[in-house]
Amino acid sequence: MNLSQSSRTFDPLSDVLTVLDARATRRTRFEGSGDWAVAFTALERLKFVAVLRGACWLLLPDSAPQRLETGDCCLIGRTAYAIASDPALVPIDGSRLCAEGNDLVQLGGDETVTIGGGISFSPGNAAFLLDMLPAFMHVPRMSTGAAAITAVLGLLDAEAEQSAMGHEVVTARLAEVLMIHAIRTFASGSDTTSGWLGALADPRLGRTIQCFHGDVARPWTVADLAAEAGMSRAAFSSAFTRRIGQAPFAYMRNWRMTRARAALAESHSSVSDVAASVGYISQSAFSHAFRRTFGQTPRQHTA
Repeated sequence: MNLSQSSRTFDPLSDVLTVLDARATRRTRFEGSGDWAVAFTALERLKFVAVLRGACWLLLPDSAPQRLETGDCCLIGRTAYAIASDPALVPIDGSRLCAEGNDLVQLGGDETVTIGGGISFSPGNAAFLLDMLPAFMHVPRMSTGAAAITAVLGLLDAEAEQSAMGHEVVTARLAEVLMIHAIRTFASGSDTTSGWLGALADPRLGRTIQCFHGDVARPWTVADLAAEAGMSRAAFSSAFTRRIGQAPFAYMRNWRMTRARAALAESHSSVSDVAASVGYISQSAFSHAFRRTFGQTPRQHTA
């Protein structure tokens, strides 16, 4: 695998989002006044909600209600959620209100205005990222680095008021930019110490993840990664597993298999080429690892 940049400066988040083909799907606008509450089911995607005006509550299962103010943004992972004017209200089913083609929901007025959107991933590959992200990432307007989010929200709001040429493309790209800035701002928070994002921000663990993603075909060992971190093998394995929730070898295998499945979806990629691209010299060893991970062989997957 040839890269134009050093593996020490490689951006794992960009790598993951690119391989998983992350893209904005649908954008919706909600306007409400008085008493209202709307619930949504869990989906295999990343969702963003931003408050353009007013305030609301974000409700998650088994969690305390989260207050969202004007300019706040949040990302929601694989979980059901509800937004409400009052956390004590019983929400109605949001799927009925947001039926296909209905991108504007109005409940009583526009005292509170929010915009939302989904970020989808290539079929079957969302789990790699969603399993490692928090179910809820709150980015307050006053967060360090949130100025970029404010600017993007302004552009999204302006696009909602017009139907100029390229409207759909512009709003989709802005939604994707908003997602990146929200993740970046959340990860830079001083209290973000756990999970994959916390590991990326850690000087030692982040360096090892950069090196691995920058040269995924290299036959990495846990000892190699520990050396990149400047730690003993035992200390590195313990810190990595505690932070990310996966042992280093499991993380490497999961990413290689996820990357391989995405590559196999491209008709021009042969099994042998894909195997080599993720570090397998033996095609049979690759097929065995693929089947152990996904329950089918690479050829069955592409059939």
